[in-house]
Amino acid sequence: MFPFRASPRQSDVLIVAGTLTTKMAGPLIRLWEQMPEPKWCVALGDCTVSGGRYKRSYSTVQGIDRVMPVDVYIPGCPPRPEGLIYGMLQLGQLVKDRRGHWPEREIGPTVPDQI
Repeated sequence: MFPFRASPRQSDVLIVAGTLTTKMAGPLIRLWEQMPEPKWCVALGDCTVSGGRYKRSYSTVQGIDRVMPVDVYIPGCPPRPEGLIYGMLQLGQLVKDRRGHWPEREIGPTVPDQI
């Protein structure tokens, strides 16, 4: 669906999967800032979305949306293939809806308008 790019300067979509530790939050934000607009973020899996089973650990960020804006959440441990496909279709629809309009996105948990 998306061609793989080795550099964040050539990427449009950042898919974050796995547990985000506090030590890796800084490099992840730096990578996000290197991506050109328009850019999109997909949180893949329970560990990325909410911290997962390591939620109460002192070294774990309890959800990626605490440090950067997230456009699509794909829950599951591990996420099902159908969930990944549905998330990518939702991202495609989001890209179409926001075409030409890039409002400032906020950091923090967001609830989608439609389910």
